[in-house]
Amino acid sequence: MISSVVSWIWIGSGVLLIISVLLHSPKGDGMGGLAASGGSMFSSARSAEQTLNRISWTLLTIFLALAVVLSAGWLQS
Repeated sequence: MISSVVSWIWIGSGVLLIISVLLHSPKGDGMGGLAASGGSMFSSARSAEQTLNRISWTLLTIFLALAVVLSAGWLQS
């Protein structure tokens, strides 16, 4: 019972992680931006972007932690 609930939370966090990564705005010109002046690479992110970064990192942490718990079989009695 508990492992199925954790599995659903793991799947939900994975889907939300994909959505949050896709919501990020593209930064820079890709590999072509490395040859240009690096001043734009170190500009500070806006408040919305910082919040989205925190959400993405939190979802990643939850996703990886649950993946370890589920793969180790710690919830099966």
